[in-house]
Amino acid sequence: MPALPPGFRFHPTDEELIVHYLMNQAASVKCPVPIIAEVNIYKCNPWDLPGKALFGENEWYFFSPRDRKYPNGARPNRAAGSGYWKATGTDKSILSTPTSDNIGVKKALVFYKGKPPKGVKTDWIMHEYRLTGTSANSTTTTKQRRASSMTMRLDDWVLCRIHKKSNDFNSSDQHDQEPEESTVEQLEDIHDNNSSEQPPAPADMNNQQSDFQPMTAMSMSKSCSLTDLLNTIDCAALSQFLPRRLIRRHR
Repeated sequence: MPALPPGFRFHPTDEELIVHYLMNQAASVKCPVPIIAEVNIYKCNPWDLPGKALFGENEWYFFSPRDRKYPNGARPNRAAGSGYWKATGTDKSILSTPTSDNIGVKKALVFYKGKPPKGVKTDWIMHEYRLTGTSANSTTTTKQRRASSMTMRLDDWVLCRIHKKSNDFNSSDQHDQEPEESTVEQLEDIHDNNSSEQPPAPADMNNQQSDFQPMTAMSMSKSCSLTDLLNTIDCAALSQFLPRRLIRRHR
């Protein structure tokens, strides 16, 4: 690999990864500076991948094939090494700046050790980039598509960016990562608590609703004396709220 200049950082945007790297890789056009290794990540544990990368310190990029989980199926096989990759959140469409066309899809995944559904979640994160149908068809030949349809191969190439999550990791994509499950649960708990804090209506108010209807119009006035209030409201209904001596004095 040619020596890179001092201070070189590889921080491509999602669109650049699709247009300048994945599309060229799918069309068998090699990058002038080999900076992304060709590795089948589904045959490795994620902690072994940094040693196979061509470049990177906190995040590593790979071109990897994807196989089908079932023959003639469209679901990818996510088993890898001693565990499996599990998708999280929703897919993000990648649009072309000049035309606003959908040129690719970005998916976030988390690595779990063990077998599903009882795997143990780890801190290894992967963002997988794949071409959409139109982009994929424009970069692959008919012979390649026919060969893939006859085997377990789902995609000849996807682009994978892998890193290990840590408190001090400052990634350019940190802002668009999905919230943790605990955060979502906390938001739901806050919503439920706010709903439960509404004071319930007294059980006996429904039966006396007709007795307090005249008070609605009077409560809209700017001032009201106690005498006017007692003249308006039935004393029998009000007696349970005011002291008895006040009711007798009014009478």
